Amino acid sequence: METVDSSSIPAKLRERLASAQKVLVLTGAGVSAESGVPTFRGGGNSAVWKGMPFDLISSAEMVERDLNAVWEWFDYRRDLLRDLKPNSAHEAIAIWQDRFSEFTLVTQNVDGLHQQAGSRDVVEVHGSIWRARCVACQEAIEIPRNGPRPNECQSCGERVRPDVVLFGELLPPGAFEYAAHMVANCEICFVVGTSALVYPAASLPEIAKANGALLCEVNSERTPLSNFCDFVLTGKAGELLPLLNSDL
Repeated sequence: METVDSSSIPAKLRERLASAQKVLVLTGAGVSAESGVPTFRGGGNSAVWKGMPFDLISSAEMVERDLNAVWEWFDYRRDLLRDLKPNSAHEAIAIWQDRFSEFTLVTQNVDGLHQQAGSRDVVEVHGSIWRARCVACQEAIEIPRNGPRPNECQSCGERVRPDVVLFGELLPPGAFEYAAHMVANCEICFVVGTSALVYPAASLPEIAKANGALLCEVNSERTPLSNFCDFVLTGKAGELLPLLNSDL
């Protein structure tokens, strides 16, 4: 393992990236935090919305108990995100879309900033705050950034809920399986801005390593994944990732 700071990128990593064709990037909250996106994850049972902790207001239980309260919470979150812009990390990753013959972006974030930066076919393992989903037929409905949120399904008239993975729910069908297939066949796997603690997405770096990929972590601080990686780039993703693009 080689650890560096934001002032240098290892020559070996530059060389591997320059010759690579199959690259996968897994991103987490740290990338979006640089755009001002709050994580809302306080310690213990900290109240984040009307006296309720994060893991209650953002739970499958609350969808059943009080869907209106859940929507109030997610409407509030969307209001906070509405005017935020992608940062240089999002933009650097978007450039890779056309640089590598096989590029996969998997994100645990629900804010849509990768798409705003130009990334396509993003694998959103935790869903999107900019979509609703019918509780009956499961149809997904886009939520406009500057328009009214849908209250019912256009196809069947049933209630809709946020199209995000809540506490107590499984990942979207096929999302993790696709990501696992792609990471098992990549040459380089970047893990950017995530603590590598939330499973099953956190198992993707393990799959990459087990299949011979070079594993590189980009984070502002060390994580449980750090000792497992070939390279650890310590610093802000918005500063480090553009440095990697200088040779491409």
